[in-house]
Amino acid sequence: MACTRPHAKLSQDVSRPERHTSCNLNRKRKIMRKGILTVIAAGALACGVIGVKAHAFAGADGPLQPGAVAPAFSLPSQTDAMVSLKEFKGKFVVLYFYPKDMTSGCTKEAHNFERDKEKYAAANAVVLGVSFDTVESHKTFCTKDSLSFRLLADPDGKVITAYGVPANARGDMKYASRDTFLIGPDGKVLKFWEVKDIDNHSDEVLAAIADAKK
Repeated sequence: MACTRPHAKLSQDVSRPERHTSCNLNRKRKIMRKGILTVIAAGALACGVIGVKAHAFAGADGPLQPGAVAPAFSLPSQTDAMVSLKEFKGKFVVLYFYPKDMTSGCTKEAHNFERDKEKYAAANAVVLGVSFDTVESHKTFCTKDSLSFRLLADPDGKVITAYGVPANARGDMKYASRDTFLIGPDGKVLKFWEVKDIDNHSDEVLAAIADAKK
């Protein structure tokens, strides 16, 4: 009987370090998990995944409204040639701003304008798209999706700002809002759309051109 006590004590002494080791490992795992989550959160903020939107490019009075004189501009297109508003004096100009090349909504919108290009030509109108994207991005977009009308590169946002189009920023990336201006042959804004219905937007614009001719 006397011999059983040391054995019991020995068993207790051996088990205690195991419990301490297990607790230490659990604490280390928790600390590591917190550290990893902190790094992920910081990276997400830096990359703009946790989106903080900034309307830094909107004019004080918002987008230009009907009756305003359309600001002059010259921007490069996917053909590398400069395109100026003054080239289209006497024509209707559909100047549409969009967020990003090769994204789903912007692709659908561009396809619909391309689909109706003959209707615009018959209505004495031209379609011009504008975004923050570069000329190279426009080239890729037009080649990939067989777009023949001109897309204009405004990476500095000068024309986007001039027309009062709101722009969102996520990290280093900037995105113009989906806004369209119909400019009349006299160089004044006839109609403005904050585009919500992408599927029917081209039809809306064609109907507005037809109304303006009445």
